[in-house]
Amino acid sequence: MNLLSRAEEIILLSIIRLENDAYGISIREFIRRAAGAEWSLAQIYDPLDRLTRKGYVRKSQGPPSPERGGRPKWLYSVTPEGKDVLAELRRIHIRLSQPAVKKAGW
Repeated sequence: MNLLSRAEEIILLSIIRLENDAYGISIREFIRRAAGAEWSLAQIYDPLDRLTRKGYVRKSQGPPSPERGGRPKWLYSVTPEGKDVLAELRRIHIRLSQPAVKKAGW
């Protein structure tokens, strides 16, 4: 079983939602809007590095951008293995929450 930290899971889901526009700042902004919480750049880039090392995220260099002084952005995409681990986590969440939901009367 491959478990992720909650931060890694949130970042993977954010990358999927951002599609071809997933880079550090856009991921951070997406999480801020979706979760209503500010994350530091370290809270984004440290899990991104771990996800890349695990093979769940692919990092590629995008085109140069004027707002970055002509420097390119690093773009992120979720690999098939990353999608598999998210699906596995979803199944685990469902299995774990069903008895709790019944017990709590939700």
